[in-house]
Amino acid sequence: MSSALVLPVNLSVGTFDAYLGLVKQMPKLSVEQEHELAVKFRDSGDLEAARQLVMGNLRFVVHVAKGYSGYGLPMPDIIQEGNVGLMKAVKRFDPDIGVRLITFAVHWIKAEIHEYVIKNWGIVKVATTKSQRKLFFNLRKSKENVGWLSNDEATAIASGLNVELGSVYEMEKRLGNRDMSFDLCGDESEHDHYVAPASYLQQHGADPAVMLENADWEGREQQALAEAMAALDERSKDILESRWLAEKKSTLHELAERYQVSAERIRQLEQNAMKRLRASLVLAA
Repeated sequence: MSSALVLPVNLSVGTFDAYLGLVKQMPKLSVEQEHELAVKFRDSGDLEAARQLVMGNLRFVVHVAKGYSGYGLPMPDIIQEGNVGLMKAVKRFDPDIGVRLITFAVHWIKAEIHEYVIKNWGIVKVATTKSQRKLFFNLRKSKENVGWLSNDEATAIASGLNVELGSVYEMEKRLGNRDMSFDLCGDESEHDHYVAPASYLQQHGADPAVMLENADWEGREQQALAEAMAALDERSKDILESRWLAEKKSTLHELAERYQVSAERIRQLEQNAMKRLRASLVLAA
């Protein structure tokens, strides 16, 4: 199967309304049709089968995307990001798990749309962690009806999302801010007191040669780390990945139970693996 899902789908139909009309006309897939197509794509990498799976579920992406119409972002772009999530879901879908594709895909569709909204809400990111993103979407939805939050409302949101009260107020402040124009607007007169940041901010360290050198050095470090990890035995590599790289990091006791050894032995293996990594990185430098 191809490592990348590239579908021969041409939906350049002129206007956005024409696209919506085309999506509505696409026939829905039955359970049997969907399973047969998914098996074809999984077992033989049949891109035509994958294309039909995507086309048959585009209407659902439109339905999900409309729920994000209040963010002031172009709906065609939101739908496009949702379509990307749908294609990622098709690539990962296992037809034997016993659920419909769209049930599996909704997570991927929303994840891509969330990423797009967060990146384009403002020049400065308003949410960078998973908990902040959850707070961003829930808080903005709440503020559509109540404006500025009272202390009781903020406390209820903090309790419901299991975050600190200060985090709620900080996110509310971010939502209330707007990006400052870097350059002086064309309709600003010379008598205005506003001074655009472009007139006094300088970009230091933007020498292209230095930037290229730094990027090349970072790439080499990442490659050296990947090679050092690959040289470890499977147990040591799994311990490091579980302890440092996994989204939900494992404790020493959890790994001890997995490998039927003591927590102290896991700690020793972790330290030895870290020493080997450092030695490999020093040699590669």
